[in-house]
Amino acid sequence: MDTAGSSGVRFEASTDSLPEGERCDWFHEVIAGEIAPVRIAVERPADFRADLAVLDLGGVKVSTFSYPALRSWRTPALIRRSDPEIYSLALMTESSMWISQRRTEAHLKHGDAVLFDSSHPYQAGTAGRDGAVRVTIVQLPRTRMPLPADRVDRLLAGRLSTQAGTGAIWRTFVTALAAHGPDCAPPGLERLGTVVVDLTGEFLAQHLGSSDELPAPNRRRLLMRRIDTFIDGNLGDPGLAPGTIAAAHHISVRYLHHLFRPDGQSVAATVRRRRLARCRADLARPELAALPLDAIAARWGFSSTTVFGRAFRTAYGTTPGEFRKQAARTAALRTSSANAAR
Repeated sequence: MDTAGSSGVRFEASTDSLPEGERCDWFHEVIAGEIAPVRIAVERPADFRADLAVLDLGGVKVSTFSYPALRSWRTPALIRRSDPEIYSLALMTESSMWISQRRTEAHLKHGDAVLFDSSHPYQAGTAGRDGAVRVTIVQLPRTRMPLPADRVDRLLAGRLSTQAGTGAIWRTFVTALAAHGPDCAPPGLERLGTVVVDLTGEFLAQHLGSSDELPAPNRRRLLMRRIDTFIDGNLGDPGLAPGTIAAAHHISVRYLHHLFRPDGQSVAATVRRRRLARCRADLARPELAALPLDAIAARWGFSSTTVFGRAFRTAYGTTPGEFRKQAARTAALRTSSANAAR
């Protein structure tokens, strides 16, 4: 079923609605269209069942496939006939498989990743017959890969661990994107596509032993995402300051300020804005109505209620106490309206 539109899912489908005799041919055509033309041999055609979902992020795709035991070949003849010139970074999420390309072979289990290239022949297959294979694949056009092709080629068909470091971050992000990306609007999905490119580049660079080969814009975006995550995770620490943030990321305070300059807001202002947003959210929560204002202020790193109150009024045009009362009145009205409508 094609579901193009505001959800961002370009294509999702299952063999369940097809006659048994047509399922293998249909899957063959889908693989050719969504990844690259291949030859496929299915072990038990009568029992064949597969499903897929493809999320288009503006040229970058995140696809999820589920299928039973089979073998596939991408031959030189098929490459000459049609080559989309894409890298595919596949994450095993269920069962196991193997793949070989350019005289290298990887045997993959749950949590492993492998990179393969549509421009070179390869063979792949399931490692056994016990259950369906489930795999999530990130597809990047060769022109979007932020690393030199001769370096990337060293990783083809090699087992890549996603258990730690950038690999674990990449796995978590891609898995969440495959599950929840359809709920995002198209403009947001294109921005997430840039995140996928950056994380994929950093993940591969980690396995190559050097992140310095990434282009400067990619390195900056990755560093800023790490800094953003660090700030959000430490808002409750009153000692969170430019010096602390810079030291945690092994950069100078001067360079930290340089990183924030294009966004038009200082490091301190960014920390304060995020702390105020957390406090504002807490003040609107009915279950925290009995929590004193100074406790909420301290919870998010403000040194005193006075400092918190002054900053809150400057940001929102009202005091924390007045905002809390108004939020409570609004919640009560919503509850009353909902009860009346029943």
